[in-house]
Parts: sequence; C-alpha cells; structure tokens
Amino acid sequence: MPRKLTRRDFGKTAAAAALAASVAPSSARAADDKKTLRFIAQSDLRVLDPVWTTAYITRNHAYCVFDNLFAIDAEFAPHPQMVGDYSVSPDKLTYQFKLRDGLGFHDGSPVRGVDCVASLKRWMARDGHGQALKPVLDEIKPDGDKGFTIKLKEPFGLLLDGLAKVSSLALFVMPERLANTDPFQQVTEMIGSGPFKFVKEEFEPGHRVVYVKNTDYVPRKEPPSWASGGKVVKVDRVEWLYIPDAMTKVAALNNGEADWWENPPADVWPVLAANPDVTVARVDPLASPIMTRFNHTQPPFDNPKMRQAVLSVIDQADFLAALAGDKQNWEICASFFTCGTPMANDAGSEALTGKRDFEKAKKMIAEAGYKGEKIVVMDGVDQPVAHTQALVITELLKKLGLNVDLQAMDWGTLVTRRARC
Repeated sequence: MPRKLTRRDFGKTAAAAALAASVAPSSARAADDKKTLRFIAQSDLRVLDPVWTTAYITRNHAYCVFDNLFAIDAEFAPHPQMVGDYSVSPDKLTYQFKLRDGLGFHDGSPVRGVDCVASLKRWMARDGHGQALKPVLDEIKPDGDKGFTIKLKEPFGLLLDGLAKVSSLALFVMPERLANTDPFQQVTEMIGSGPFKFVKEEFEPGHRVVYVKNTDYVPRKEPPSWASGGKVVKVDRVEWLYIPDAMTKVAALNNGEADWWENPPADVWPVLAANPDVTVARVDPLASPIMTRFNHTQPPFDNPKMRQAVLSVIDQADFLAALAGDKQNWEICASFFTCGTPMANDAGSEALTGKRDFEKAKKMIAEAGYKGEKIVVMDGVDQPVAHTQALVITELLKKLGLNVDLQAMDWGTLVTRRARC
C-alpha cells in the first residue's frame, strides 16, 4: 500500500526532519526558519531499543539517535555511512573497515572499533540477516581504535547489504557498554552518535518524544540518497507527538499545532486535502508492504495446515481497499519481497493468486484437527494500518468458523505483549 504523508508546508519543513522521522532520502533539503518540528508519529513509542523489537516506530526513533556502518541508497546499493574506507580480500573472506573521522557518541566518547564489534554481535543475535551470517562467520575483531575486521569461513555475498539494511532490526552502533547488554534485555539509555540527541528528561510515553540537534554531528559529504549520504539537520528540535484519535490529529494539523502527520488513514485524506495549507503526498515510491503474522508457537497456528488454510483464502484486495480506499492508492503484490525491488519474484505466488475457496479451506481446518481453540487477534487501535488489518482478518477468520477474540490495545502495548508470546 502506498504510504501517505500529510505535512504543512511540505517542501519547507518536512524534508529537514525526514531524518528524524523516517529513512526518507530528503534529510538535507531546505527547511523553513522554524526551529522546532512537531511530528505526529505513526504510533506511541514505548520500546526504545532497536534490537529488542521489530516495530518500525522504534526503528525510526533509532535513526534519530544512532548511526549505521553502511546505508542503502535509492538504487538499493549499500554505501559506507560511519565507515570511511574498507577493503575486501580477493577470496572475499576478509573485510577490513576503518571508521571515518569526526564520529563521537552523545556522551562525548569517541566511536571505536570495539563499539562496532559489540553492536554487530548483539544485532546478529536477534536479526534474521545477522543469524544467516553467523554460521559462516569466523571472527569479528576490533582493529585499533578506529577499525574492525570481519573474517568469514566462506563468502557471504550479502554482507554489506545486511550491515546497511533499513528494515526491522537495522544495525545501529551503540557504545560498547550498552551493546554488551543481553540482546533479549532492553537497552534504555539512549546514547548514540546520530544527528539527534534523545532528551530523556522530556520523554513522556503516551504523549511526547523529544530530540535536539546534535551540534557535534559531522555529516558525510555525499548528497543524501534514501538512508545514505549526508544527514544534514536544519532544525534545532523535533517533537514526536502521540495523539490517539484520528480527528484530533486532523485538528492539530489544520490548526497549526502540528507540522507533519506520518501515516493518516485513508478516510481523512480528503479532509486534509481540502486545507490549502496542507499537502497530502505519497513519499514512498515502493509502497509499504503489510503482513498478517501468525503466532507459530501456540495452537492452533503451530500447525502448518492451519496456516495454509487461512492463507488459501486471503485476498490482498480486501485488506488494501480497507486500508487505502481507491484502487489508485494501492496495488496487488504477491512477491515475498516487495515488488519493484531487486529481489522481487513470483516464486510461490500461487498461494496468494489462486482461487479463494472457503469451503476447501474449512475442510483443511477440519483435517488439521482444530477443536475450537480461541484465537486472539491483537488490535493496535491507535495504529491505522494495524487496526484496519485486525478488523479485516477477524472477519475472515470468523467466516472460516474459527473462534476469534478481537482484543483492542494501543500499539505500544501490542508490541510489548507480542514480544512475550
């Protein structure tokens, strides 16, 4: 589904804070003379540690506070970000990295090779890409204060892509003392080397997150391209506002109490577009993929046959129409990898493009031995995309004759509860 972004004076203010809100490539464009950007984020920020959760709200927060070793450009190619120079041995088994000059953490300490190594190890323990790397890894070690080396047992062609990934559990560098935290325990002290500093004293979960410009941050000299290039900050302060009710958000934007709304639901786009001071725009040319996730560890969906039965009647159009309204705002994509990206393909797509047969699916459910176990659907009511998905999938599951309990909660609670399942 195309991600919509509503922003007052878009061409002036939003680009300056793109770095604070997302990985959009416009972080170095002109800003107006306002020094504080008020941003309505997609949901409430409850989890601060970008290794502990896959929630995009946490990842976006991390892009403000931390920095990356590599970053992906608009053509999906990885480029050095914190790294200055690097070399790869002819046999592609040894990668040597040297950090660029000017890197420092918010507590005044320099970024060192040991910080990168510790951050890499913690990331590898949780991230799927990192876990795929681990079996072929021979050694990660610091090389002096400003370098580190990765040695492999066999070539791993997507190494740099993994270090640069922008999706959930992107690799962010923390000080060694924080990166040594158990990866299954949350880091709560937000000390990074990124372009913004997290203001702990003004953090109010359920209300507001505040960042201030890191005046010591040294951007790269290259022009910005998606997550790569120079991150030039042109505001002094960014306030992430949490407003649960959609119409209250509309009022805040229309009244000048907020400057940017990240992800408004489709039903308010016309209301916002009617205001000449508000621009409703699509900012992600790739669109934003959505997923419905089963809990594979608990009955009844620990049984693959149950998951296959539900998949066989999923119609992407039902979800997308509910999420984005008019067909011009969405498109069907049956690829596991996002359509329009280098790895997009139609392998296995028949599972989503074949005939939707509910009677056949009901037989599959009976054959799977379903005995009426309760199925809880967690509904993040303050996150428009998640909320709409929850409503659509609940109706589908009920149509299959399953025992469904739709439980409403805010997104922060959902993310925390999901991690315990």
